[in-house]
This record gives sequence, structure tokens and C-alpha cells, in this order.
Amino acid sequence: MSSPSAGVIKPTQTSVQAHTQRVCEITRADLPVSCPLPGEELWNAHPKVYLPIVEEGGQSVCPYCGARYLLRD
Repeated sequence: MSSPSAGVIKPTQTSVQAHTQRVCEITRADLPVSCPLPGEELWNAHPKVYLPIVEEGGQSVCPYCGARYLLRD
């Protein structure tokens, strides 16, 4: 009998750290912005969250992974 954690893949510190150092520049045409962005390989890394980038003055940080989003017009 296998252990309950058999087959469970846990993220490594390296993969999480690489993702948190990311800065994404977006335009108003990209709004609303969510993290992870559509098409990312890490789409299932954490729950999808919409970021209030306009209300936060043009910058938002994902509360899950720390990725930074900057609004460029």
C-alpha cells in the first residue's frame, strides 16, 4: 500500500522563487488582469485571482505567488 502523499507533486522553492521575481507589464486592453495569466505554464500553480491594478494606482502584486503587474498605457 502506498503512502497518502505518493504521486503528489509539490512545488520546489526554485520554481516558486522564479515565479515571484516576475514583473508583467500590461495595458488597459489586457484588463481585467488575473494571475496566473492565460496561457502560462503555471496556470494551475494557485487559484485564479483578479487583481485591482487600476484601483491600486497601476501596480498590483499577486497575493499567492508575489508576481508584480504594472499597468502601462
